[in-house]
Amino acid sequence: MSADLFSREIVKDALVAVGFEMFDAMIRTSMSPIIYETTDFAVGVTDAVGNLLAQGNGVAAFLATLDTAVQSTLVHFPNATDLSPGDVIITNIPYEGGGTHLSDVVILVPVFHSGHLIAWTVNKAHWTEVGGAQAGSVSTEATEIYQEGLQFPFVKLYERDVINKSLVSLIRANVRLPESTIGDMHAGVAAARVGARRVLEITDKYGIDNVLAAMSSLLDYGERMTRDELARLPAGTYEAEDIVESDGCGNGPFVIKVKVTISADKLVADFTGTDGPAAGPINCSLTGLITGARCVFKAVTNPELPANGGCFRLLEVICPPGTLISARSPAPVSLYYEPLIAAMDVMWKALAPAVPDRLPAGHQRSVNATFVAGLHPDSGDLFVLGEPLVGGWGASAARDGDNGQFCCGNGETFNIPTELFESRYGLRVEQYAFHDEDGGAGRHRGGKGVVLDYRVTADEVFLTYATSRSQSPPWGLNGAQSGSLNSAKIFRNGGAVEKHEMCTRLRIVKGELIRLTTATGGGFGNPRGRPREFVMRDLKNGFITIEQARRDYGFSP
Repeated sequence: MSADLFSREIVKDALVAVGFEMFDAMIRTSMSPIIYETTDFAVGVTDAVGNLLAQGNGVAAFLATLDTAVQSTLVHFPNATDLSPGDVIITNIPYEGGGTHLSDVVILVPVFHSGHLIAWTVNKAHWTEVGGAQAGSVSTEATEIYQEGLQFPFVKLYERDVINKSLVSLIRANVRLPESTIGDMHAGVAAARVGARRVLEITDKYGIDNVLAAMSSLLDYGERMTRDELARLPAGTYEAEDIVESDGCGNGPFVIKVKVTISADKLVADFTGTDGPAAGPINCSLTGLITGARCVFKAVTNPELPANGGCFRLLEVICPPGTLISARSPAPVSLYYEPLIAAMDVMWKALAPAVPDRLPAGHQRSVNATFVAGLHPDSGDLFVLGEPLVGGWGASAARDGDNGQFCCGNGETFNIPTELFESRYGLRVEQYAFHDEDGGAGRHRGGKGVVLDYRVTADEVFLTYATSRSQSPPWGLNGAQSGSLNSAKIFRNGGAVEKHEMCTRLRIVKGELIRLTTATGGGFGNPRGRPREFVMRDLKNGFITIEQARRDYGFSP
């Protein structure tokens, strides 16, 4: 069948829909709340050589991991006979395409039509357990990758539809939650296979010529629409720098620098000058850096357009190898997301004054990832909680910052509902509210962070927690205040209070309280210009105190 314009358009939309169906399949079949509730995963379709065609909703920080995973897979399987229908590849290597940290496992299915490779379907999801020294496979103390869990170096999980039982047995024997881990593995395979079936159904219905033409057309459309938006941005060079405070091993701060150059046909993000790698696990691979740059690039060009590889043809990312954000083996990467988000934020900081209509002030800039492990007080079974936290976004020229949202690296993620949380884990939620800490005052106020209290109901639990923006607050714009800080406090039974920004396996016993506080975003504009009725509304909602209203806004009752 020859390619025609109308069929190509139908096929383009059908390929985008495949990503959404894969997303739903993953949610319905996974076994871990971090996947089916938090949606810490991403799914998508690429062409035969790894150009991203469509990506379902999910973690924004996976925006450069699906296509690059395919590209690295093809390096490992370079010959035409290396791959066959029914093969499924698994990888989590941080330093190659698709890599972030070991917990984020990629499942890839090559799609064959009439004996020819025509596409790939890909799933990348956070497994609660991949082994390693600590429950949850995340540590603030790791000094090499081998302490962080199992590595899957682009191996076949299935070969011609036959599962690799030895590999599955190896995984089962090395993780603390084998049932949910193996269940999430099968969910990833199911989602990728659903996508593969749909691609073949589309091909059977519309013909291979139309499908291949639609793939090419979809990529060209992404480039064309992005080029139009890029031409509207102010040409020039913009620079910024910021810090990540600590690596968990007593070192820091670490400086991240960027120089962003905008021209009519390209945006170049040059991170030369960024500090070298950390001894602790806050290193990020080049894949992570590219995904962060892609997210900001999308935000300033055409965020409404479904992401595909064509959108990013006009983006160039430069960074010398072996920095904090271009780590090489065997650097530990458990907390890769903190420098990744910092790289996004510093690029954001450089561009925000130039495009205030598109980018707000600084936000909480941390996943505030919290891992708690222990034995459930009712069943005695091991539980491992893993959850990101919401915080405040920065204000913009047009409005206040958003309250209680996930950071820019999370994307379409969610918190675990309290009812499910309390039934699955040995903790009780005693407070979940917006706080009134200082910070974020402006003509438009920074979005509010939250305070979240966990009362320990198990005999003992072990907390692993990591944050940035613990000493350097979110930046304000146009004369506004900076935001507030992220932190964790432990209220001991004897009355002592401990404050932490990073900890691993911190023992907390029954009756003690974990208090997690997330940052308020930076404000925009002089606080004295904020309308009186807005200040009164903030007072009514408990976002600010009367003292803050008087001091920051010049308010008098």
